[in-house]
Amino acid sequence: MRRFRDTNLDVLLASARERRPNGVLELFKAYLNARLAEAQGQVSGTRLFLEIQARGYRGSHQVVRKHLAALRVGTAEPVRADIPSPRKVTSWIMRPRETLSESQEDRLLQVRLACTDITRACDLARAFAALVRHQRGYLLLEWIRQAEQDAPKPMKGFAGFLRQDLDAVTAGLTLPWSSGVVEGQVNRVKTLK
Repeated sequence: MRRFRDTNLDVLLASARERRPNGVLELFKAYLNARLAEAQGQVSGTRLFLEIQARGYRGSHQVVRKHLAALRVGTAEPVRADIPSPRKVTSWIMRPRETLSESQEDRLLQVRLACTDITRACDLARAFAALVRHQRGYLLLEWIRQAEQDAPKPMKGFAGFLRQDLDAVTAGLTLPWSSGVVEGQVNRVKTLK
């Protein structure tokens, strides 16, 4: 009682909003929306509550009832899409296709369909990775032309940097020799200095 008596009303209201258990329902909103649409609105809230409770929902019945009421009148906020991080998408693009699971392939396909720039960047990145893996430096100039022609801006910039030192990059992608040992010794000397 003292807390309510001594605390400003705005602070109490703000803390009540922060404790709202609606965040618990986030994981189950897509399921509820699909079930309600599938049943054309002819399914009880109690039944849906029991279904999501069996799937691991630990919130209250009241929260589910509020969400379903908002869905029925059309005022519910849309379910946020599960958007993969840029790092995850990049790892899917750069890994060989045969190492991706079916779900990863499906998710990458969804990303590619959603954005044409990513589609083009994905194709070019995979082609460049193949050049590096299989040491096909003789195809580098053609890859640079394609990238400069219709690639997204960051990839065009990368292609421009490759063109500036074309002979060295082509040699690096063609010849079996590497300067890695020399670079390691230089790094060791610098560390000792």
